Amino acid sequence: MPESHDPQLLKGVLSLLLLHLLAERESYGYEVVQRLQAAGFADVLEGSVYPALNRLLREGRVETRLVPSPGGPARKYYRLTAEGEQALGDAAAAWDRHVAGVQAVLARPLPQPREGTP
Repeated sequence: MPESHDPQLLKGVLSLLLLHLLAERESYGYEVVQRLQAAGFADVLEGSVYPALNRLLREGRVETRLVPSPGGPARKYYRLTAEGEQALGDAAAAWDRHVAGVQAVLARPLPQPREGTP
């Protein structure tokens, strides 16, 4: 059974993950969800990905194009804009700083519990 992710932590990095996946290649929403799930984010659902994609679209970080689908309605493909590429670089650098700071704190030794304390 895959482990779930803290929803608050995931919410904070979902945009970074989406920008990176779309930098790899353009994708439609459901495909993005599948790619996230294949990467280990099994608990990420469409209900969180589509609003995040729409926010990135409003911010000008992604753009869309409709591609006819043989089995149904046209699919909306998302791809990065130049602003999206810049945002990806900025967010990845911020993530690296965040991870380094968290790891520095977590690497500190904890005091040994005193006898008689729970």
